Amino acid sequence: PLIVLGLLGVAVAVILVQAKGASLYFKNADEAVAQKESLGTSRFRLQGTVVGKPKDQGTATVFKVQYNGVNVTVRHTGSEPALFKAGIPVVAEGHWNAQGTAFDSDRLLVKHDADYEDYDEKNPTRVDGDPSNDK
Repeated sequence: PLIVLGLLGVAVAVILVQAKGASLYFKNADEAVAQKESLGTSRFRLQGTVVGKPKDQGTATVFKVQYNGVNVTVRHTGSEPALFKAGIPVVAEGHWNAQGTAFDSDRLLVKHDADYEDYDEKNPTRVDGDPSNDK
């Protein structure tokens, strides 16, 4: 019984650790700025559209995101997705820096364009899902 109870405790601990990562707050840039004081340096996800060209500053990529006309400077130190560029919506995961002047991010997600119109015409050599057509 003690071994079963111990294994159950380990399982609960693993579930709680996994749930912690899934429960990060999601804030639009305007909300994050309005709630900056209450958020402090706690970790959350920041959403906005990349404004201007991202700049490589050695160990970090610095760019601005905007939502509802409010800009936030993001200092990103993680890897960047292949589709990352100006004008696309992104979600940056991190926290406000100690001064509250920038958002320090270590994880970046991009939203791809869901416009697939004329895909077949623009990509005539695409795989059509039939394994016999794979080359």
